[in-house]
Amino acid sequence: MMTVYLSHGLESGPKALKIQALKGIAEKLDDCEPVVMDYRGMAEPSRRLEHLLATIAKRNDKPEECVLAGSSLGGWLSAAASAHHSVLGCFLLAPALGLPEYPQTSPTIAARLTHIIHGWQDDVVLPGPVIEHAQRQHLSLRMVDDDHRLHASLDTILSDFERFLAQCQALNQQAIQAGDS
Repeated sequence: MMTVYLSHGLESGPKALKIQALKGIAEKLDDCEPVVMDYRGMAEPSRRLEHLLATIAKRNDKPEECVLAGSSLGGWLSAAASAHHSVLGCFLLAPALGLPEYPQTSPTIAARLTHIIHGWQDDVVLPGPVIEHAQRQHLSLRMVDDDHRLHASLDTILSDFERFLAQCQALNQQAIQAGDS
């Protein structure tokens, strides 16, 4: 079973458009359980990170069978959580990387697969630090002609996410079969 943790941004919530759309994609897959995180009332990034890590531990999910997906601060949370426990996948939308007000501003992403989607016109999280991070770690990066919210790119995001989850499932299945032999 693959678990997909979905993390919303700083000023949104679990019912946000992108989070719910990603949840819908994950729900279509066999052996895939989406978990929508709720960080409302937790302004500090470090507190949200503790909550995400505690939720994974409480549910007894194996990090190597988890996909962490998030937007903005939720993208940073996913990246930062992977730095604590290597995960199957990280799918990051306009991730808040390179922002000095966040602890560990550019965490080393430890995921078997990572895909980032970022907008060229993002004026909240500038593209430069995200591009540099992707280049430094050799991560898959799709730049789109959009702003921080990425609403004009929703169809692209969803098709990339569907393909990304299929790749994660294939890797997870290979790992399970290798463990059985």
